[in-house]
Amino acid sequence: MSTNKNKNEEEVDLGSLFVIIGNGFNNFFNFIGSIFKGIFHYLIITLLFFKQHLLKILVAGLLGFIFGAYLDYDKGVIYESKMLVKPNFNSTKQLYGNILFYNDLVNQKEYKLLMETFQINQEEAESLRGFSIEPLMNDNNIIISYDELVVSVDTLAIKDYDIESFKESFTNYDYFFHEIKVTSTQNKIFKKFDKIILSSILENDYFRKVKESENSNLDRSYNLYDKNISQIDTLRKVYEKVLLEDAKNSSSGTNINMSGEINDHADIELFKINRNLDSYLTRISEEKSEKDKIINVISSFQKVGNVSGGILKSSKFICFSIGFIAMVFILLLMKLNTFLDKYNK
Repeated sequence: MSTNKNKNEEEVDLGSLFVIIGNGFNNFFNFIGSIFKGIFHYLIITLLFFKQHLLKILVAGLLGFIFGAYLDYDKGVIYESKMLVKPNFNSTKQLYGNILFYNDLVNQKEYKLLMETFQINQEEAESLRGFSIEPLMNDNNIIISYDELVVSVDTLAIKDYDIESFKESFTNYDYFFHEIKVTSTQNKIFKKFDKIILSSILENDYFRKVKESENSNLDRSYNLYDKNISQIDTLRKVYEKVLLEDAKNSSSGTNINMSGEINDHADIELFKINRNLDSYLTRISEEKSEKDKIINVISSFQKVGNVSGGILKSSKFICFSIGFIAMVFILLLMKLNTFLDKYNK
């Protein structure tokens, strides 16, 4: 009897468990279904709203488009040209300051100063619409700069300064490459700006002295390593000569092996030193090439500029979007006001 009773209790427990599990699945699927029903409900409400007020919204957007078209026509077609540069010797901040100054001259319509600065005529000065500069952001620049910092400072000092902290202190001036953009209503004047923009930095006495000092140090390092390589080559030849002489004069085979072992080991060490020095020479040569100028020009301004912006940046699109969004916002406020009036009643 006792055994049958226990079996019945176990069957009841299992049945209750399956019922609970089934209810759990039902509740879960009902919850998922209610989410989709809610999304579908609000989607239908949104579509009904646009169906009801479509004409009003389109009229508002059309008025904005017409106004934007007038603005585009009034300011004319804007052309742009870009120059990609890689500044050296911490000259980036000064370059940004100069570009900001030129842009301020355009905004303040200081055409006389623009004419004097860039040696252009009145019409060309009045055609200018702006100067800008921005970095080409690349995470590799941050990693390389951090690695250079780690190598250059004490290990204990850098231990608590991780790369995330370094990223936070990394500014736009610290990126390697920067893009300068000039905009104008004339499309064939951009080649007149590159030399003037660069000369404002190249003729700076401070940067010239830093460049000369840096290049002088690189030249000394290069000559020193080159001299060391010559000495290592000479020393290797001496070891080879000693090895040959020792082999000729030795009378014992054991002595020949021991002598050969010593000389072979020394020659390998000299070869490793020579290879390391040659690697240093290559790096110095690359650094000399990069720092031969205060600012390296990767690509200069094009002779003929491109049409600036595109449809998404045009006044037509911007004003159409403003009219569209403004009308939707006004209609929603009216709908909310109607709902509140009914709620009060």
